Amino acid sequence: MTEEEEEEVSNWCYENFINFRAMKSAENVRMQLARIMDRYNLKCCSTNFNSRDYYPNIRKAMLTGYFMQVAHLERTGHYLSVKDNQVVHLHPSNCLDHKPEWVIYNEYVLTSRNFIRTVTDIRGEWLVDIAPHYYDLINFPNSEAKRVLEKLYKKREKDREESKSKSKSKSKS
Repeated sequence: MTEEEEEEVSNWCYENFINFRAMKSAENVRMQLARIMDRYNLKCCSTNFNSRDYYPNIRKAMLTGYFMQVAHLERTGHYLSVKDNQVVHLHPSNCLDHKPEWVIYNEYVLTSRNFIRTVTDIRGEWLVDIAPHYYDLINFPNSEAKRVLEKLYKKREKDREESKSKSKSKSKS
């Protein structure tokens, strides 16, 4: 990028309230990942921006990296970190306009209260699909999250059985 182009991009970032250094860092990470994928002959694929799966796919990708940092909203209105059952609260700086049932978080902040910061709304089904090795319920602490996950595992198994029976009936016809 020429100096002139870089200044133009910097001005665009400023006008759109985007940190230029953070954007440049994100671009560098993207290029690094692309090189790694090329080196290992991995196909680079993207979801069309207009697809309804575009944003869920981004959140699923984030969950793939943060599957150990999940909190569940309890009936009492507070969150529990899933594996260690710590009561946590959404940090006041979060941008969510609702309290999702499941969230991943980037940071655990210990002050007078336990806060989780930089949170993203996820779906419980994704935990079962993306990290079943981690969400093995045998050694899971007893909690509302465990009961919800048990239901999700049962639903997943039922869906698989229905899918198998449909494919068997199609192959017979």
